[in-house]
Amino acid sequence: MSRIIWDATGSRKFETGVDHAVLYVVDSDKTTVQSVVYKPGVAWNGITGVTASPDGAEPNDLWADNMKYATLRSTETFGATIEAYTYPDEFMECDGSAVYMKGVYVGQQSRQPFGFCYRTLEGSDIDPDLGNEDNNYRIHIIYNATASPSERSYETVNDSPDAITFSWEITTTPVNITGYKPVSELTFDMAELTPQQRTNLTNLLYGTDADPTNSVEATEPTLLAPDALLAAVFGTQTGN
Repeated sequence: MSRIIWDATGSRKFETGVDHAVLYVVDSDKTTVQSVVYKPGVAWNGITGVTASPDGAEPNDLWADNMKYATLRSTETFGATIEAYTYPDEFMECDGSAVYMKGVYVGQQSRQPFGFCYRTLEGSDIDPDLGNEDNNYRIHIIYNATASPSERSYETVNDSPDAITFSWEITTTPVNITGYKPVSELTFDMAELTPQQRTNLTNLLYGTDADPTNSVEATEPTLLAPDALLAAVFGTQTGN
């Protein structure tokens, strides 16, 4: 192994931006004890920020023989804050709203769980323009989330008008994944995947258009459970 080199060309990487957000509402009619089923995904436009907020993993020291005997850590949980100028109609049931009749909405209703995915861009000292390479991004998938009530501040229009920004704090309940502790988030570094794996993943999450010339039907944007999603992207390949 050669001597460490700091800030070598191409190694100064960074991550920024957020786009390509998709909402997948849980389908209560199809969800069973064994598996959670999501409705087809819908585009979430106007996303301005996603702040991941892991919590837990707090140390709990054990003492014996007048010394620190061991340290146990509490279970880690995953939460996040989603900020946006708007939200899809399908998110209303996740935000505690229901349609009483066309044009009339009632609040303080049950909040439907949902899945969520979004994309962040990657750059480096040799690719600072964010997007010179089609695969310089990461896809983040959040499972089994619920949104807390959000504050909404309405102000008069003035000489410096601005749009209302909505913000939701979300909490998650982890889902099973083979060989690991239950998870709430999966992250795919697209630069590390093969072109076929990238296609498999994006076709699942974003859906595909029909191709009548080749008798190919359109597919719905779909969020699968972690094991099924990884199998669809990587085939029989396993982790590690």
